[in-house]
Amino acid sequence: MQDAVLLGVLLAAIAIGFGLGIRYAHRRPQRPARPPGLSREYFVGLNYLLNEQPDEAIKTFIHALDVNSDTVDTHIALGKLFRSRGEADKAVSIHQNLLARPALSTTTNETIQLELARDFIALGVHDRAQRLLRTLLEHTHHEGLRLEAKRLLIDLLEREKEWQDALEVVQPLMKQQSAMRRPASHWLCELAQQEIDQSSRALARKHLKKALQLDERCVRATLMLAELEMDNGHYAKAIERLDHIPQQDIAHIPTMLPALQRAYTRNDDLPGLETHLYKLLGEAPYTSVIVALGALVHQREGVDSAIERTGEWLGEAPSLGGLDYLVDLYLESERLAGKDTPDTRLLLLKHHTHALLTGRPRHRCRRCGFSSDSLAWQCPSCRRWGTIKPITGVEGE
Repeated sequence: MQDAVLLGVLLAAIAIGFGLGIRYAHRRPQRPARPPGLSREYFVGLNYLLNEQPDEAIKTFIHALDVNSDTVDTHIALGKLFRSRGEADKAVSIHQNLLARPALSTTTNETIQLELARDFIALGVHDRAQRLLRTLLEHTHHEGLRLEAKRLLIDLLEREKEWQDALEVVQPLMKQQSAMRRPASHWLCELAQQEIDQSSRALARKHLKKALQLDERCVRATLMLAELEMDNGHYAKAIERLDHIPQQDIAHIPTMLPALQRAYTRNDDLPGLETHLYKLLGEAPYTSVIVALGALVHQREGVDSAIERTGEWLGEAPSLGGLDYLVDLYLESERLAGKDTPDTRLLLLKHHTHALLTGRPRHRCRRCGFSSDSLAWQCPSCRRWGTIKPITGVEGE
């Protein structure tokens, strides 16, 4: 980390030296010697840098460099350097000092405002950052700055959970920024959840349908619509909704399975559930599907049939969780057969499978690798929407 800081300061020092050279070249002094005061401060800064004192070096460089049209970019770079080091308060001082200069061009002034908004966000002063960004959007005619300000404002509104405001800002960007459709669909799901909590189910349904219009692969919206159908007693409609999820994202079959089981059970249609599970098994032989099918066979035909069928399915798609379930079936079979003491080999195997499964995460972000036991629709690490999915393979689904 220290090496990275020193490298950053060294680059800033080179930029400052270049700025000073331009400045004095433009002034063309009659005497060939450069002003000794500024030259001395610059080399004092380099001395601090070589002695691994980056803080003192930066302070010296700032004093050595007056603000003018030739050096403003270097001041902005120094502000960025402070912010990247976690010293956003110092970056604020630099950028506010720049804004106090009346001779800056409009574009330069707006660029500094954008950097100052970033400083405030880094400090957690979100209200000031939001006001600054909205003012910038209101006055700027620079399309690049406008786009960047909108992105920052959207990110800020998302952090503040101001979903409706975020949707209003992002709406004009949808055609050019298609990647924004996915987060916007989840913001609509957040609004729908708020409406459900306030018993406004009709408005919640409207939000969820709009979410699917923005992103037809939004599994979350489909799940929530299915739950609304079940709340109204429309179990067949809920099943129809859930049946679309494997086409939206096959990895979320384990996510929709509890809702699917509830819908069939409340509709008093266990044969229909078994048929549906066999269909899912053909699409993706996940552990949760195998266990659910094994439980139905167990209930209808007994433990020995469940052992036989589960063993066959695991032969095609082995997994640690499936093996753990199969061991449970074998232990129950011994108990039903009247055996007083379970087979110690089975108990040992159960101990190992349980130990391996305990504490193991069940979900992982497909973008940054963040893992957790529960499903989150927004990754807490990389903050991407819809990237956390059930873990698959031998140790997962």
